Amino acid sequence: MALVHKFLSSAYIFRKCLKPSVSSCPFLGNRFADYCSSSLQKPVAAPGKTSSQRNTEGDLQGHHQREVALDITSPEEKPEVSFDKAIKDEIKNHCRRLKDDIVNYWIGPEGRPLHEVLLEQAKVVWQFRGKEDLDKWMVTSDKTIGGRSEVFLKMGKNNQSALLYGTLSSEAPKDGESGRSGYCAMISRIPRGPFERKRSYDWSQFNTLYLRVRGDGRPWMVNIRQDTDIIQRKNQMYSYFMFTRGGPYWQEVKIPFSKFFFSNQGRIRDAQYQLLLDKISSVGFTLADKVDGPFFLEIDFIGVFADPAHTEEFAYENSPELNPRLFK
Repeated sequence: MALVHKFLSSAYIFRKCLKPSVSSCPFLGNRFADYCSSSLQKPVAAPGKTSSQRNTEGDLQGHHQREVALDITSPEEKPEVSFDKAIKDEIKNHCRRLKDDIVNYWIGPEGRPLHEVLLEQAKVVWQFRGKEDLDKWMVTSDKTIGGRSEVFLKMGKNNQSALLYGTLSSEAPKDGESGRSGYCAMISRIPRGPFERKRSYDWSQFNTLYLRVRGDGRPWMVNIRQDTDIIQRKNQMYSYFMFTRGGPYWQEVKIPFSKFFFSNQGRIRDAQYQLLLDKISSVGFTLADKVDGPFFLEIDFIGVFADPAHTEEFAYENSPELNPRLFK
C-alpha cells in the first residue's frame, strides 16, 4: 500500500508540473511557464513559416513531377520518323560499300595483293568469337513441317566456340502428308554485297575443307551449296559424312572436296558432277541419324587449306550411260 500511495503521489506531482502557472512559480516568470507548456505540446508553426514551408514542399513536388515528366513520353507526342532520311542513309551505306568493293577489286582479291592470295596455303573462313559470328548462321529443324525436333545455337565457354545443341525426334507429324521426320541443321547465310547482291566464296586454290569440332559421337552430314542464282539449283548440294568421336577432346576433320557427292532434294544422283570451288555460297551441318534424344556439336572454326599430298580430282566414276553430257 505504501508503494501504491508513493506511485500515485509522484504521478500527481508530475501532472501538476506539466502545466506550471505563474502563481505557483512566481520566481520563474512568464517565459518559463510558456516554455514548459509549449515544449510538451505539439509544435505549431507560425503562419508565415507555414506558408513558406508549403511553398517549398510544392516547389519540390513540382520539380519531382517535372523530372518524372522528362522520363515518360506523353502519349500525344509521337516519335519523329523520317522515311526519306532512312532511305537516304541506306543508299549512302550501299554506295560506300560499293566504293570499297571497287577499290578492293583494283587492289586484288578481297582487297589483298594478288601474290599474297596465291601463296596462301590455309584460310579460316568462319570462326566463333562473338555474337556477330553467330549472326552469320541460321538453324532449322523439322518443326517447319510440324515435327518435334529442337535446335539452338549459342556461344560456348569463354566465347571461343559455337555450341549447336538440341533434341532430335523422329516422330512424324500427324498431318496426314509427311511420313518421315527427324532432322536438325545449321546453315551459313549467303554473303551479301552492296544493294543486297549475292556473293560467293572462291576456294579454287584449296582442295580440302578443314574443321575443328567436338561432338557426342553422332554422325553429321556436311553440306556445301553452290551459287543459287538459277532456280533449278535451289535444292542441289554436295555432301559428305563427318563422324564425331565424342568425349572431351577436340578433333580436326579434313574432308577433300573431291569426296563430296552430288544430291538433289536429299537424294543421291546417279550422275555425279564435280564441285565448282569458285562458286561456293554456303556450308551447313545436318543431323538425321534417327536416334532420338539430345545432341550437341561444338565448333571452333571452319576453314580451307591446300593439301599438297592430295592429288585426287574427283572420287566418283561417270559413264556415258549415267552422265552423257560429260562424254560428248
